[in-house]
Amino acid sequence: MPLLRDGETVEDGFITLDDEMPLPEKGDVIVSWERLQAEFETLKRHAGGLGVQFPVTEEPDALGPYLAAIKVIVLPFASFTDGRAYSLARIIRSRLGYKGELRAAGDVLPDQIAFMRQVGFDAFAPRSDRYPLEAWQRAATAMSVSYQSGYVPAHGYAPAEIFEQRRLRRS
Repeated sequence: MPLLRDGETVEDGFITLDDEMPLPEKGDVIVSWERLQAEFETLKRHAGGLGVQFPVTEEPDALGPYLAAIKVIVLPFASFTDGRAYSLARIIRSRLGYKGELRAAGDVLPDQIAFMRQVGFDAFAPRSDRYPLEAWQRAATAMSVSYQSGYVPAHGYAPAEIFEQRRLRRS
């Protein structure tokens, strides 16, 4: 399945490198968390964007020293029932103030997109083709208002839209 952003498929300009793969001379790359830590001085001077696959078992604050150099953070979903990446996404956006791309990758479902967007995910790399592209596109726009405050790319975390709409109607 291709990369999804705003309900559309987009070409992923980043290539994911295994730890044994040499760093190309230029181009956007995604590396493991372990490689980022071990080779950061080299990676931050690389001619291209830098991304990291961040494990859900790590503390998000560990990303702090690297955030200024990172364009993409990929949070894995080993199973659609594992919610740890939701918590990490919220912390990475709200507490760490990360403004780059936050990508959900792995076993994600179309039904989860609205909730993932609420915590700060803005790109999705599903593992399988078990759902047609149309299902992903519908899911990306299915919920237009929310009862919970959520992440808005231009503003960070914003108040719950439904309550804000009600307040404006009363004014």
